[in-house]
Amino acid sequence: MFKKILIANRGEIAVRIIRACRELGIASVAVYSDVDRTAMHVLKADEAYPIGPALAAESYLNVPKILHAAKLSGAEAIHPGYGFLSENAKFAQACADARLKFIGPSPAAMEILGSKTRARQHLEKEGVPVVPGSSRGLKSRKEAEKVAAKIGYPVMLKAAAGGGGKGMRLVHEPRELESALEAAQSEALRAFGDGEVYLEKAILNPRHIEMQVLADEHGNTVYLGERECSMQRRHQKVLEEAPSPLVDHDLRRQMGEVAVRVAQSGRYSNAGTIEFLVDQDRKFYFLEMNARLQVEHPVTELVTGLDLVHLQIRIAAQEKLPFRQDDVQIRGHAIECRIYAEDPENNYFPSPGKITLLVAPSGPGVRHDSGIYEDWTVPSDYDPLLAKLIGYGTNRGQAVARLERALDEYFVGGIKTNLSLFRRILADADFRAGKVDTGYLERLLGSPPAGPEPQPARVAAIAAGLFAMLDSPAAVSGNGNSAAAGDSPSGWKRAARFEAVNRTDFGPIARRGNPRSTNSE
Repeated sequence: MFKKILIANRGEIAVRIIRACRELGIASVAVYSDVDRTAMHVLKADEAYPIGPALAAESYLNVPKILHAAKLSGAEAIHPGYGFLSENAKFAQACADARLKFIGPSPAAMEILGSKTRARQHLEKEGVPVVPGSSRGLKSRKEAEKVAAKIGYPVMLKAAAGGGGKGMRLVHEPRELESALEAAQSEALRAFGDGEVYLEKAILNPRHIEMQVLADEHGNTVYLGERECSMQRRHQKVLEEAPSPLVDHDLRRQMGEVAVRVAQSGRYSNAGTIEFLVDQDRKFYFLEMNARLQVEHPVTELVTGLDLVHLQIRIAAQEKLPFRQDDVQIRGHAIECRIYAEDPENNYFPSPGKITLLVAPSGPGVRHDSGIYEDWTVPSDYDPLLAKLIGYGTNRGQAVARLERALDEYFVGGIKTNLSLFRRILADADFRAGKVDTGYLERLLGSPPAGPEPQPARVAAIAAGLFAMLDSPAAVSGNGNSAAAGDSPSGWKRAARFEAVNRTDFGPIARRGNPRSTNSE
């Protein structure tokens, strides 16, 4: 097993991996840009190294600086998380060249399956059903026009090097194609350092279902069930659940067997996800493979009882999978909400700034994967994902109820968040009936709300009142006398802040000292 791992990422996923390392007795190394100097992943890691300015191209996408930090720290492996360099085959090869274990697939497997275009080329030969479109990156506007005319509009432009909705554009008619192509290429280049895009037929309002696979380095591959990912805004998933309300045992088996076939055809190892589109006739088509850990992996962990990050690390350490396909059981239901710093009243525009108050939910069946803390300033330079809130229950109804309760407990002061969006989704009759597709959220947001939201408003008012009271220097006790320091509201506030520090594990950081600064730049 590894003694030290560097996490080449930031935010909640870096915190998630650091926690897994600690549970396995592995030292963790964080890297950070200038604006992330006090980020939670930096404070939680055993060591932390600066890698450059805020611009991702000069920090989190800067391979030489990340490798240099690994060398300085003595790390034996690098976990890329998701986004940034997680699906970059050149980075995986650079790790191998530097004698660092990349916790993910081999560069060769990533070249085949991690690239959307090469995966399409490969799987067409394997007989896997794929969405009609181009199997190579588009070289020019004229080529794009030719492919689109052949398969028919509407079409979808997609980044070849990554996912997460980056570099994607839906094109309804020929006159939109040129500007959409330029925008998709530019966004892909900024997000992944690779501007290659391809084109495929847009299947309107399908279900977006993905299958989690795990493969060790000894030839063993299993699927861990599906996730329903149809709840999307601007091609970005906002809510995911496992299992899918659409998928029965037979469809799960069929999709799972195809997913395993896809992984094995590329000699894939470690965690990966095969994404499918399912049409109204329940026919499914290969969409792409994400050669990395997914944002929504917690829902699979909850319904299978497996820790995917632990397994990723163990697979990278050349351990065999400790179970077979027949051992995988789906129990209960889990739903995840992606909590973003964005303003629902301003077209979900990012809302960076200082978090002045944070009340995080807890209780039975609630999981909160977070990368934030009170008094931290959310930067404007990266994806505004703050945390993931997951509700789990013995059935879908209980998972929804627990998530609704958790959302009503949740409060983030100082910035705008999309919490109200999830309250609206969970209250919607179509969602409760499992009648969703990739166009569902657009339709929901295009209709007026069914009614007021008194409970969230009441929670916000109470939180604001408490915040004002706790900041008051003239707080008094209930009997009218000045309260002792330990009993006063301000004293309570200090105690609450101390508890928050303990909850986020800042204590061990204090013992280790400040994050280590180096001249690695």
